[in-house]
This record gives sequence, structure tokens and C-alpha cells, in this order.
Amino acid sequence: MTKEELVAKMAASAGITKVAAGTALQAFTGAVTTSLKKGQRVSLVNFGTFTVAKRKARLGRNPRTGEALRIPAVKVPKFSAGKILKSAVRSAVR
Repeated sequence: MTKEELVAKMAASAGITKVAAGTALQAFTGAVTTSLKKGQRVSLVNFGTFTVAKRKARLGRNPRTGEALRIPAVKVPKFSAGKILKSAVRSAVR
């Protein structure tokens, strides 16, 4: 699903315009991004939780040359699905 398709579904479900739905989606993603930048977690009950995970620095290899290189430590966003979302996806597969 693309962003445009998501906005259209949101607008239809909420009975609002696509512009209003797009603004709401932009506000949501902006709020999640801002919270994660601050190191905070965003928890949506029954849907899931957005957190920041830390990856340690490590040694890697250049696959072309085999040369060892250092991969620096980095923070990455992580999403853990909630119970209801997991069960909805599992039941759709069956």
C-alpha cells in the first residue's frame, strides 16, 4: 500500500477529505519521528510500539575485496506489533 492509498482509505473511513487525512498522517509520522529522536517510545495500545534500538559497532568485510572495515554504532527505529495486530495478521493468512 502506498502513502496515497493509505490517505484515501483514511479519508473514506473517517468521512473526511483526502487533504485532511494527509495532514493527519503527516502529523502522526512527525510526532512519532520527534519522539523517537528524543529517545522516547511511542505505544499505541493493541497496535504496537515504536522504540529506538542501539546496534553496537562491529567489524565487517567488503564482499568485493574481503577487506575488513569498521561499522560504527548506530541507533535504529524498531516496531513491535501488538497482540491484536499480530492476531489479525495471523488469521488473515489462514
